[in-house]
Amino acid sequence: MDDDVEDMLMLTSSTTKNIKPGDRLFENIEGAIRGCKVGVAVLSPRYCESAYCLHELALMMEMKKRVVPVFYNVKPSQLRVMITRRACSSEDLRRYTTVIDKVRNIVGLTFDSSQQDWSELLREASIAVMKKLVEVEDEAQALKASYIRSPL
Repeated sequence: MDDDVEDMLMLTSSTTKNIKPGDRLFENIEGAIRGCKVGVAVLSPRYCESAYCLHELALMMEMKKRVVPVFYNVKPSQLRVMITRRACSSEDLRRYTTVIDKVRNIVGLTFDSSQQDWSELLREASIAVMKKLVEVEDEAQALKASYIRSPL
């Protein structure tokens, strides 16, 4: 596999392996998201109950990362932010509601664990991520080429 592709496929899990007791979780995850080109969000029926999950998704969307949503045992229309104002600020609550509204409108993968095979989901997710990585790289090359051709 091409070294550039391997670099693009670095997963957050490789970053979280380096987190030690006492490290700040959000800072480490933010760095991993900042360094990625494509994010995969596995949205489950309880996803919207987690401020951590919503925060990560919001970071991906705010940083304009390509996001491949996987709707795991949930339909996009069923996603609703379910955390209270006690769990986060009203500003974050608005932020999370906005990001869920946006992710509902991204074509993603759907998976029903009672009827589908995990290996098929992994195959489809891998293909979707690779396509997004190719898009990102093609756009970067086009931008670089247009910059080179532009007069100073």
